[in-house]
Amino acid sequence: MSPARQPAVEAAGCLVWRARQGRLQVVLVHRPRYKDWSWPKGKLEPGEAVTSAATREVAEETGHDVVLGMPLPGLRYTLADGRRKRVHYWAAQVAGRPDGPALLARPPVPRASKDEIDDVRWVDVSLAERKLTRAADREPLAALTAAYAKDRLDTRALVVARHGKARSRAAWRNGEEDRPLTPVGRAQALALVPVLSAYGVTEVVTSRWARCLDTVAPYLGATQGEARESTCLTETEHASSPSQVAAEIEGLINGTADVVVCTHRPVLPTVLDVIATHGRRKVADQVPVEDPFLRPGEVLVAHTALTVRGPRVVAVERHLPPLG
Repeated sequence: MSPARQPAVEAAGCLVWRARQGRLQVVLVHRPRYKDWSWPKGKLEPGEAVTSAATREVAEETGHDVVLGMPLPGLRYTLADGRRKRVHYWAAQVAGRPDGPALLARPPVPRASKDEIDDVRWVDVSLAERKLTRAADREPLAALTAAYAKDRLDTRALVVARHGKARSRAAWRNGEEDRPLTPVGRAQALALVPVLSAYGVTEVVTSRWARCLDTVAPYLGATQGEARESTCLTETEHASSPSQVAAEIEGLINGTADVVVCTHRPVLPTVLDVIATHGRRKVADQVPVEDPFLRPGEVLVAHTALTVRGPRVVAVERHLPPLG
């Protein structure tokens, strides 16, 4: 197979930022092998989620455990051997607590050697723009700076998860509330753990039906957390009162935590409609409006910023975690 026809080489990284005395600063790394200044990033490991690769690479190259914020423009280019490479970027902040729940779900990460990364620096964005070796690396920086200027950079994550693949209704003879996950569904639940960790999820809200509880169980086990079982997120309760679901999601958008909501396909239109109404047209157009909305085990991440007009969804993204 020619290099151009091979699957693209996938990589991920972050623009780690902070505000100091009204100045926006970012982290740059120096790679002695290439003699360049760039963003912390690296290739995905086999079976790794792109979001997990982003946080892992930052930890390896900078020593910072970070939480992902809004996605930033990625880069696409051709390698010297003819293969295509795609780099995914997010805005990210250093995690507030080294012992926070989301970090408990991450494995230890060894630091990169001095042969790979020999300098890590916080710099003002004006200096970063001049210091970056590759001109293309300035594109995600421009997006980061623009979001900061509009008070849209400091965001919280509302993660909407459709439960993992469940036993079919026809094959299940007991009550609908007890219908379990299949082996694939259980694998999807495990694959969801690093994705939720990457977004710093600290609160779990779920339908009380078994297939949703089982979908969030691995994350709760990894973070030593507890779920809040919502009284309105089951299919039956949603059918009788979708307004209660809308009110639940409104409350979470107006909240202060990074949260995951696990529910069912028939409930998703109401959940996603509330998210869309809080975003600009460009953002709302990215919210799925057709059945099945999300696939089993898939998540939609809504990034919410507190603006002068109240909470606004400034970006959305979707992920179907790989099963390893």
